[in-house]
Amino acid sequence: MKKARLATALLFLLYGTLIGVWTARIPAIKEHLGLTDGLLSLALLALAAGAITGMQVSGALVDRFGTRRVLAPVALVDGVLLVPVALAPDLGTLVVALFAFGVVHGTLNVAMNARGVEIERSWGSPIMSSFHAAYSVGGFLGAAAGGAFAAAEVGPAVTFASVAVILAAVALWAVSVRTRQHPATGVRQDAGRLHGVLLLGGLAFCALIGEGAAADWSTVYVSDSLGGSPALAAGAYAAFFAAMTAGRLAGDPLTARYGPVAVVRAGGLLAAGGLGTALIIGHPVAGVVGFGLLGAGLSTIAPQVFSAAGARNPDRPARAIARAASIGWLGFFAGPVLIGGGATLAGLPAALAIPVVLAAVIVLAARAVAVKPVASPTAAS
Repeated sequence: MKKARLATALLFLLYGTLIGVWTARIPAIKEHLGLTDGLLSLALLALAAGAITGMQVSGALVDRFGTRRVLAPVALVDGVLLVPVALAPDLGTLVVALFAFGVVHGTLNVAMNARGVEIERSWGSPIMSSFHAAYSVGGFLGAAAGGAFAAAEVGPAVTFASVAVILAAVALWAVSVRTRQHPATGVRQDAGRLHGVLLLGGLAFCALIGEGAAADWSTVYVSDSLGGSPALAAGAYAAFFAAMTAGRLAGDPLTARYGPVAVVRAGGLLAAGGLGTALIIGHPVAGVVGFGLLGAGLSTIAPQVFSAAGARNPDRPARAIARAASIGWLGFFAGPVLIGGGATLAGLPAALAIPVVLAAVIVLAARAVAVKPVASPTAAS
């Protein structure tokens, strides 16, 4: 089980690394194709649409064939599919390439979280947050690698190809490790379980709106709205990212001691109170601290949602995870747009109250993660 846990953590690391390296090279691709912000947004919507499509398809596939059979192909080719993105000669080709990458990336998301749920159930104590911590670390490593290639004036195609080769080797070992799957018994999901899964998706939606807002608007808020220095502005997202990683590393022992509901509720309070207080103070240093507290507060929400989704419908965990993940991803991509629209109407400080309010909603709906896994026979997967 220790070997299986390590292998699964590496898959989460791989997933985060790909997102990080892709994000770091977006400016180069935009410049190469001469895209406006609006056209780039259109291309990014193709990535989101592909990811959500992959999530919906993969839920049924994983529940039918098992995590390993689905993980093996998608983990190996996920990084490779970034290369056509870099080679796209025009917007139309870029849209198609990003959609294809999104489909595989979304499939990997559901399959690796389903495997995480399998291992957590067999492990006997909370470990899901540690997997998501690996994802956060991977995002940092990917962004750092992409930045290093950019600084060396190496093009995105070589960047993606180099990273893909390394990650494919890691994935080859990770997917070869067998886990213990709790197989489906043929029980259909009832309406009550479906309602619960949708509520969990709503929690993920609220949390990921905050993550998307921090990624796109934290530095802008500290620099433009508060007049902070470039170093402080960069520190806002760095604080968010570091606190989120630290929170996920601490999430499992906290969950084991206090339970998932208390952890989610406390996280929502920390996120809402931290960023909300920073917005009231309106000082650059407070802004950095506020985004750090937002990251710490939101850090354990997604792991608890995925763990609870898989446990709520243990006979078909991947379908439940797919539904929750799809709703959550909508929040991640809608967040920056929602904040941008709000900033246009009422100013950025007022618009950033949106993730504060949604963090408060998480506090009120924290009971949704109070789901106990149902014991069932195990089989090799």
